[in-house]
Amino acid sequence: MPFTPLHMGPGLLIKSFLHGSFSLMVFGWAQIVMDIQPLFVMLSGEGHLHGFSHTFLGATLLGLFAALSGKYLAEFGLLLLEISNKENPVKILWWVTCLSAFIGTYSHVLLDAIMHGDVELFYPVNTARPLLGLLSTGDLHKFCIYSGLAGTGIYYFVLYKLNNVSQQ
Repeated sequence: MPFTPLHMGPGLLIKSFLHGSFSLMVFGWAQIVMDIQPLFVMLSGEGHLHGFSHTFLGATLLGLFAALSGKYLAEFGLLLLEISNKENPVKILWWVTCLSAFIGTYSHVLLDAIMHGDVELFYPVNTARPLLGLLSTGDLHKFCIYSGLAGTGIYYFVLYKLNNVSQQ
């Protein structure tokens, strides 16, 4: 799958259902963290494209890193976007950070395992590729795009409904 943007589609759908219990910024950071190793391989021509980072064990370790670093990066990003301010900063709870980071890394591995033949989910225990070809590449891309569109629509519909309820 192309780099991070298509992975954001399912994240948008999850955000539409979990709202404040899910950080889309931490999820997005986890997507970037997951693709650092493949980017390095593409630039250097050295190594295994979807290596250790694209296993459940690698995703767990990268999820920890994404959570520990992503909480502070996301809170800073909210300040930059003026969604938060210094007088009344938005704080992302640790459990929300961890949930978002791990959903990010595990969903990344699962989506990539469907289309990339070199993703070994259970390495080093097993090199089976049970998800490979579950969907065609085109259908996988459509799933990501449509889930992003649906998630965006649902998110704003819920916000609209909540604002109407609170104004009554």
